[in-house]
Amino acid sequence: MESSVSKIREKLDKKEAVVMTAQEVSELVAKGEDISTMDVDVVTTATRAIMSGTYAILSFPVNSPAHFKRASKVLLNGIPAHVGPCPNERLGILDLIVFGTAHSTYEHNYGAGHLFRELVEGKNIEVAVETDENVSFKCDVRLEDMPYAKLYATRHTFKNYAAFVNCSSEPVDTIFHAASFDPDMKEATLSGSGEINPIQNDPNMETIGVGTRMLMNGAEGFVIGDGTRSSPGKPNLAGVADMHDMDPALMGGFKTSAGPECIASWAIAIPVTSQSILDAVMETDKDIPMVVNDIDKRTMISSSTYADAWKGTDRSVGFHPNSCINCDTCEPTRDCPMNAIYYKNDKMVLDRYLCFNCGLCSTICPGNVFTAELGKLHFEMDDKKYDIPIVLRQTDRKRSEELAVKLKKKIEDGEFKLNEMVERIYP
Repeated sequence: MESSVSKIREKLDKKEAVVMTAQEVSELVAKGEDISTMDVDVVTTATRAIMSGTYAILSFPVNSPAHFKRASKVLLNGIPAHVGPCPNERLGILDLIVFGTAHSTYEHNYGAGHLFRELVEGKNIEVAVETDENVSFKCDVRLEDMPYAKLYATRHTFKNYAAFVNCSSEPVDTIFHAASFDPDMKEATLSGSGEINPIQNDPNMETIGVGTRMLMNGAEGFVIGDGTRSSPGKPNLAGVADMHDMDPALMGGFKTSAGPECIASWAIAIPVTSQSILDAVMETDKDIPMVVNDIDKRTMISSSTYADAWKGTDRSVGFHPNSCINCDTCEPTRDCPMNAIYYKNDKMVLDRYLCFNCGLCSTICPGNVFTAELGKLHFEMDDKKYDIPIVLRQTDRKRSEELAVKLKKKIEDGEFKLNEMVERIYP
């Protein structure tokens, strides 16, 4: 029996609708439960991952009117910002576009993802301005000083992504690894939240379209269309949300061997309006293909499933500081892509607020201070079977699941309203 968004909204208003997370549905499927469209009205989905296709538009005053004519160059904590398109001539106001993949001129491991998170955390940001009259000045600014600060997605929340191995005989520096990628297929990395991924639960984009309300980094925003490189077979989304309402714990910067990258989070509610949506919602990690790519040539070499990444594996990292064997160089503190591992008062700290649950530390600590079962990639290539250990996850499944729960509660409490799309992305 098919439904509609308007009917589901009526049930939500009457507190009669059944709202479940995608994880909860998958758990019922694993138990052999028979689920119909009569059993669930809304499924909440989410993903938190590295999302390069991010930029911010910021507008704020930096000086009194007529103090300068136009800004020609601006740095925010050393991050280059593109001035304009509005010149704001003699107004003392900057309009800026900041790419999520921009790197600081001050610190090579500091990127725009770090800047965006620090803005949302309410920290002071140094603004260095050069004018078209060759005058330079600096000031500090906070998010609260910015009347306009919105984060845009040009390419977010792929219908899952891929796993990577290095088939070459040489190490490769890449955005898909926090360290140089070991050669000869010794290790694997991956991205994709599997069964709880938003588009995975609505692959035909029946309910996700232009104007669909969603959460980006915890803030209400809207889908504005398909993202760059999107196609019906490999869709992704473009969107926008206000930075003033965002949760810093859901965003940030992530160090890779090719420089810092940008973290973003999405949560989308999927109204179960058809059997085809229910069929997609009921697919579990073992049913969802995970493409395996060669990082050196960026070509597909095989396929696995997301069960390799998320079935029987740890969502978070165990921390056992008493197991430390006091290595001369502590690789986890050096290589943690979030700088979440450090010493304080001669004691090692794992900062859970910063931790991305990537698992890298568990693979490089000889003392087993950090432990996590990350799984292995199982696939075939050229009639040979491979079992490659996963050493890094660029999707935070733990916080993705928590974000889906948060959206579920918002819907049940009436704080988040489902809406119908304005237009389909793909007919």
